Amino acid sequence: MNTVRRNAPFLILFLLAGVFAGIVWFVMPHDREVKSLGILLFKLVPFILATEAVAQLDPAWARRIHLHLAIPLCFLVYFIYFVPKIFFVAEDHPELYYYILTLTPFVVLSLVFSFRVGGGASHLVRRLSYAMILLMLSGVEDFAYLTVNDHTDPQWQTIPEVWTWASHMTVFLGHAASKYEAYAFIITHLVLVVFVLFAPTRWFTPVARLFRRPGRPGSEAGGSGISGSGAGDATDRDATDRDAGARAAG
Repeated sequence: MNTVRRNAPFLILFLLAGVFAGIVWFVMPHDREVKSLGILLFKLVPFILATEAVAQLDPAWARRIHLHLAIPLCFLVYFIYFVPKIFFVAEDHPELYYYILTLTPFVVLSLVFSFRVGGGASHLVRRLSYAMILLMLSGVEDFAYLTVNDHTDPQWQTIPEVWTWASHMTVFLGHAASKYEAYAFIITHLVLVVFVLFAPTRWFTPVARLFRRPGRPGSEAGGSGISGSGAGDATDRDATDRDAGARAAG
């Protein structure tokens, strides 16, 4: 019972993430286009909840219950579900695009989950996860599509003046982005990525306090940057040290 209580934030956030992911996948239409800002934000809820769940996961407890075995399971989900689906719908661009949109956050969460189970600090889980989703939302992939491919269609041989296909930009701007508005949108998101990765950890303390595990002293204040360390890191190290001590004693 004590174990369940200590890990209640992880378990609750994990279940909530599953519920909201189910709503997005099974209830909402599989639209390639972003219809509204509200829909976009709602579809981000499962990702945010899952990120916070991973940040709250106790690495020592995860190893004790062999939760590291979920890492190859994540790979199997990618390899025996998403890969066959992508091949199957390769000629159906809207459906293909939706699977890629779903797969990308799954890959991000799989990476930070592996990082956390390996002993990564919870505040770094947040930094890495939110930085990667900002990269996904930035539009940098749209720019890359236009520049890294050898286009034969004259429509795509030069960068279009209006990015009508970038619906995630449209819902923020209220109109289809011009080429230079798209550049500004991308640059703004890249600046936010740098901020998330390198800003002082104490700036994120209010977020950490919302989801702090019961019975854990201190906060994640202090430190800065992607390698910064604070009380949150100390808590994670304490858990790892206890786990190592238990193995040595055994």
